[in-house]
Amino acid sequence: SNKILVMSVEDIVRYDKTLLSLMNGSNNIFIDQLILLLTNEYTWIPLYISLLYLVIKNNESWGQILLILMTVGCCMLLSNGLNGGFIKPFVGRIRPSIDSSLAESISIVDDYTGHGYSFYSAHACNTFTIALFISLLVRSKLLSTLLFSWALLNSWSRLYLGVHYPSDVLTGIVVGCVIATLAYSCFLYIYRLRNPKINYVSTQFTKTGYSLTDIDLVMTCFFLTLIFCIICAVINLGI
Repeated sequence: SNKILVMSVEDIVRYDKTLLSLMNGSNNIFIDQLILLLTNEYTWIPLYISLLYLVIKNNESWGQILLILMTVGCCMLLSNGLNGGFIKPFVGRIRPSIDSSLAESISIVDDYTGHGYSFYSAHACNTFTIALFISLLVRSKLLSTLLFSWALLNSWSRLYLGVHYPSDVLTGIVVGCVIATLAYSCFLYIYRLRNPKINYVSTQFTKTGYSLTDIDLVMTCFFLTLIFCIICAVINLGI
């Protein structure tokens, strides 16, 4: 049975490496530069600010606002603390970008190799935590589609750059969704202790009371960030 278990783990590792080789790199300088920008957490600061604006603008009291912000903060503390403080050091998986056995098969972009251990992806975990929590909070199909697309884009960028294996990213996605679901359940319980259940029936708001106009602002911010990244990637081609 131990032999079967060892073989199954070896199979997973082999499939992981095969999938990574299919998803890593493109030998296209423009895409390389674009992905480096998209995977950078600082690139998305305008999106975070627009989401903060959405929360502040569409909640009636600072108590509600602070509850949401504290819940998001706890999500990030749990996500990064569990990952960087426990799981990554415990598993100790070397990133594919610095694995000497993959030197011939992994494309590295501008010497970007990431830092720390590989399992699991903090990018995937954090972005899916935010995407799912905000989606549950706001209840807008349009915004949810955008946020999950953003989270998938961030997750895929880690494979493109060769700094994570597919299993790292998949595990990060699952953990992020679990954290977001638990956090939202706790948030909703506390929220309903002090606030009545409100269902908005309006073409101007989602059923949880978030303005569609403000959601459009978040989406505009997202697409402007994408356009900015594309322009910067083009400029970098000439440097």
